[in-house]
Amino acid sequence: MIERQVGIPFWKTIRDELQRRIETGEYGPDTLIVELRLAEEFGTSRITVRKAMEWLRENGYIATEVGVGSRVIKTFGEK
Repeated sequence: MIERQVGIPFWKTIRDELQRRIETGEYGPDTLIVELRLAEEFGTSRITVRKAMEWLRENGYIATEVGVGSRVIKTFGEK
């Protein structure tokens, strides 16, 4: 579990961790990202996780499809 930092909204800390996982390849292309699992992992609400995922979606890291969920779409290190 990641720690909360004073003065930084927790959704940003989660966003940074998810972004790191995507950029390092820990979450590869088409990896399904489940809000409920992340909320449990980080010990927070789904709303907090959803805010982090909203940023990732707006910045092209993930795509969300109704009835399917959110998947990683951005890849790194490929030529």
